[in-house]
Amino acid sequence: MSKPNIIVIMTDQQRADLCGREGFPLDTTPFVDQLAAEGVWFNRAYTAAPICGPTRVSMLTGRYPSVTHVRENRACSLAYYERDLVDVLQEQGYATALVGKNHSHLRPERMNHWYEAGHGGIRNAVRVSEEERAFDCWLTELNHGVATEATPFPYECQAPYRLVSEAERWIGTLPTHQPYFLWLSIAEPHNPYQVSAPYFDMFPPEALPPTGTDESALAIKGDIWEFTRGLGEYAYPNYGEWLPRMRSNYCGMLRLIDDQIRRLAEWLDANGQRENTLLVICTDHGDFVGEYGLMRKGPEIPNLLDRIPFVVNGPGVAQHEGPHDAHINIVDLMPTLCEVAQAGIPRGVQGRSLWPLLQGQAVPEGEFDSVYSEQGFGGLQYSAKDDLNYGHAVIHGPVADSFDCLNSYSQAGILRMVRKDDWRLVFDMQGNGQLYNLVDDPLEMNNRYGDPEVAAIQSEMLAELLKWSLRAQDPLPYPVQKYVYKRGAHNYWSEE
Repeated sequence: MSKPNIIVIMTDQQRADLCGREGFPLDTTPFVDQLAAEGVWFNRAYTAAPICGPTRVSMLTGRYPSVTHVRENRACSLAYYERDLVDVLQEQGYATALVGKNHSHLRPERMNHWYEAGHGGIRNAVRVSEEERAFDCWLTELNHGVATEATPFPYECQAPYRLVSEAERWIGTLPTHQPYFLWLSIAEPHNPYQVSAPYFDMFPPEALPPTGTDESALAIKGDIWEFTRGLGEYAYPNYGEWLPRMRSNYCGMLRLIDDQIRRLAEWLDANGQRENTLLVICTDHGDFVGEYGLMRKGPEIPNLLDRIPFVVNGPGVAQHEGPHDAHINIVDLMPTLCEVAQAGIPRGVQGRSLWPLLQGQAVPEGEFDSVYSEQGFGGLQYSAKDDLNYGHAVIHGPVADSFDCLNSYSQAGILRMVRKDDWRLVFDMQGNGQLYNLVDDPLEMNNRYGDPEVAAIQSEMLAELLKWSLRAQDPLPYPVQKYVYKRGAHNYWSEE
């Protein structure tokens, strides 16, 4: 059997629930919803950490941030692993390409094709028009802010459109029988929040569904949450007034991306490649999108940032009606694609292959009953008594200032999360717990940790977290001499 082509379409900072398949009333992702209905989608999929660089490294290595040594955005070069997804796929004869945002340990010389983009547009592109160049300059000057008017360039200048064009061009250069792996990494809907007509007016602020919380919730959530709002107001005096427009632009960006995914799929159809191409659509982490009076990300490891969209469609994938109830993590993608490519799973990989699930096969009972993720670069957490300084996180630009929501204050400490069924536990290095029922309290405003009415559930969740904390210990290096390391089929922890 020929090896399928693999396209991983990764967005940046996309909230999992803002789509029709999860009941969102605006038509932001109609085509991906269709792909989900025809394939498999997970509504209990989680990131490795709610931050770009660590999660991208984890996706490519199948290892958690605590063992890759990439626990914050500037540490990607520290990535520790034996072989990553690119190594495996190239060994299996795949041509490999990055088209879009990197923010991982990968470098151009490791790939067959490299076409990098970021939050300031397409970098070092050789195929760029003067209009596209002007758009990139405009985007850079926006400096992660918000455009209160429609972007003064046609939507064909937007990075998602240009990246799909480059992806099609590269695929078109390959020999007919050459399997390929494309990481189509779209830097949107991450800030700057901007979008061109017709998307700017597609979901106007006055037509948006109301948020479930506002800035009054920050006092309940804690000091660093309040600092994050204050930081936004410090950088942008109109922060509160701009929130509806940021939300509107964000939804417009979602629809622009969805239309470009449709465009790529239709191109694959027209070129006879769709039937042998596996599509994976995911993101690295979420965005508050107005909840708690916040945009972007930053404090702690809330469900809105931690849970991610995850859709798989293509050859070998058995259609699954409704959301799949397996609890999965983005670290599971790497071993899954190893098995798709008919390769072994490298040593040191901690993720578990989803390939049997995607094929509709039975898996050992309990294997996907819970999921784990991480946050924090270490040390003690900050609080208001530390005299927090907004200037520490402001990003000055030639035209507009911005701010870094991923700063020393918001990223300090060590947090670990486990989700099982409707319950979610977050625990820190000082023994502080947060326990939420996501059905009764989806925005996590009522911490049940320490509530005697749920003492049995709390005990069960703590045991689950301890189990995952042991599983997350680094298996590298493997034992030497006479010790033989035992691994389950598909890297499972449960045995048949």
